Amino acid sequence: MASNISDIIKSEISSTLESLLSASSNVEDVVLTSTSELDDTQCVSTGVSFDFNGKNSLWNFCIPTKTATQFEYLMLGGVTDLKNSIDDEITDAVKEIVSTISGSICTSVNAQGFGDITGLKSTLGNSSVDSMNNINDSGNFYKFIVKLNDENLELYISFDDTIKPFISLLTGVGSVENTAPVDNTNEKSTSIISSLLGEESVDNLRLLFDIKMRLSVRLGTKICLLRDVISWDIGEIIELSQMTSEPLDILVNGVVIGTGEAIIVDGKFGIKIKHIGKIK
Repeated sequence: MASNISDIIKSEISSTLESLLSASSNVEDVVLTSTSELDDTQCVSTGVSFDFNGKNSLWNFCIPTKTATQFEYLMLGGVTDLKNSIDDEITDAVKEIVSTISGSICTSVNAQGFGDITGLKSTLGNSSVDSMNNINDSGNFYKFIVKLNDENLELYISFDDTIKPFISLLTGVGSVENTAPVDNTNEKSTSIISSLLGEESVDNLRLLFDIKMRLSVRLGTKICLLRDVISWDIGEIIELSQMTSEPLDILVNGVVIGTGEAIIVDGKFGIKIKHIGKIK
């Protein structure tokens, strides 16, 4: 059976919204629905084409007025008035969010090494303002309930039949065989820790495995005098201590945990780990 990318879709929607809107975000639930159940509320409808393994899949993101206006409001830092209807600025904001979500899904799926969904790429299509009940219902029409800060908002995605085998667990109900290499990172980590600690201590540590930590990459540093800093202006070039040929420091919550080299992944910067552990 097909690999499962359901959790990746939900995770990338949450993390992208959190990053772009500077707001806590989580997909609370996903429900298979139908456009016949919806009213004539306006929405921003944006098509995205996904290509993989010589196949093409068309997804349609539908963002209702309430959600779309919140998206633009938060993208602008909440310094403007919250709008009551969709305009060109809101449409552009939604397009940017959908494009980023799609790119993030591609990056995450490709990083998993799935055997049956490789080289995933997305292409943003046209956007338009339409009524929710006019959206073409392919039978794979899902409502995502997203908790943004303290408010539940809805967004909808219509999938075609090409991607259907890969999203059978989107609502948390179904069965799927994961054909990707088994991710046994936690098992390896637990094995190493078990050799140093007792089983009870290891069980306690497992409670911490899902804590979110901020990963950052340091290009270089420089010691500067205050009088130099206050004299800087736009266009100033500051030479860092790091040579271009040297590995970059990888930090987790500000602590250096290894080194790596910068790479490009689907048009975004990435880091390829070269060393993990104490830097000599």
